Amino acid sequence: MALAYELRCRECGKTYPNTPLSICDACFSPLEVHCDLEAARGSFTREKIAQGPDSMWRYKALLPVPEDYVPATPAGWTPLLAAPRLASRIGAKNLYIKNDAVCLPTLSFKDRVVSVALANAQIFGFDTVGCSSTGNLANAVAAQAARLGLKTYILVPSDLEPAKILNTQVYGAKLVRIDGNYDHVNRLCSQIAERYNWGFVNVNLRPYYAEGSKTVGYEIAEQLGWRLPDNIVCPMAGGSLITKIKKAFKELIALGLVEEKEVRFFGAQATGCSPISTAVKTGADHIEPQRPSTIARSLAIGNPADGIYAARAIRESGGWAEDVSDVEIVSAIQELAETEGIFTETAGGVTTAVTARLYAHGRIKADDLTVTCITGNGLKTTDALAGAYEVERAVRPRLSDFEAYIEEQTEDRAILEGASVR
Repeated sequence: MALAYELRCRECGKTYPNTPLSICDACFSPLEVHCDLEAARGSFTREKIAQGPDSMWRYKALLPVPEDYVPATPAGWTPLLAAPRLASRIGAKNLYIKNDAVCLPTLSFKDRVVSVALANAQIFGFDTVGCSSTGNLANAVAAQAARLGLKTYILVPSDLEPAKILNTQVYGAKLVRIDGNYDHVNRLCSQIAERYNWGFVNVNLRPYYAEGSKTVGYEIAEQLGWRLPDNIVCPMAGGSLITKIKKAFKELIALGLVEEKEVRFFGAQATGCSPISTAVKTGADHIEPQRPSTIARSLAIGNPADGIYAARAIRESGGWAEDVSDVEIVSAIQELAETEGIFTETAGGVTTAVTARLYAHGRIKADDLTVTCITGNGLKTTDALAGAYEVERAVRPRLSDFEAYIEEQTEDRAILEGASVR
């Protein structure tokens, strides 16, 4: 069966057959998957998509897998939620949250990209897979590789959050802590991938892996009733997500599933690791690597592989990029939880804080339909909130003791008085 996709260089356009390869041998630029939209036109319709599974695989016709591929790792189809209480806090009127904090199986958007990467690992015959990771990817690879019966090696920086380390080891993966930051880890993984016949999802499988991010864009459009938003706010680590959502929207327009519309893209980073936002703000045509220093470890990539492409996508759309401090990140985690009942990890704190700043600075209009992307669950980074809440004293199980306790809490006294039934 002929495949309706191939690899293509993002700069010189040289094409390659499908193989575990990520760099063009002609100009040393990154490769990406190019799908034949005409071949997909008959199977990628609103009606057929609606008949598909309640997962990202409802969009299989535009993902790099054979037509007869049967998915074994469901992920995606996460909620798109109106966020009126957060909106009122930050001066917005039409704000939505794409909530991948509940993406299965490991509660981050990385479950999407790993599903596609491991599908191709199997197609290429790898029995051992791995990745370099700042945490969420490690969890996703370990879990889904376990389901597929693949051997797994996960390489992470030594300062990774304990919850993410545990959530990798529990699946039986071999976790290797590296004395260095993510960029050191990633370079080592590239060397390992060259030496051994292993499939590294974000090295030699990267073009396929990255295509999984398109499903965030497909879902947003479908969940909005097959229309595009005015603005997208995305966290940026390697920079791929924002470019793939933009690619997804272009494909939907080309296939006639949505009306053509210019969507503005906004990138969010932590100030302690902000190479892409710095490039956007300065107008630079290159990425200046940085040494990460932030609590948002899942975004702590100082030399992002797709950074220049993310910066271009933002500028071409008329968008912007911002970065926020660690203090702002923690405050935004709390604000999102208190207003919308969504507990996000530090990356989501970055996105929420940046979204608020974009409204405050007038870069996003209050009436615009804006979607902000929450990409991971707060249970993974509880250490970021250490010391933020006091452990209250225990109250005896008596109504009088409870009422005395409430009397001590001045903000709750009115509630008690108003609700009292005598």
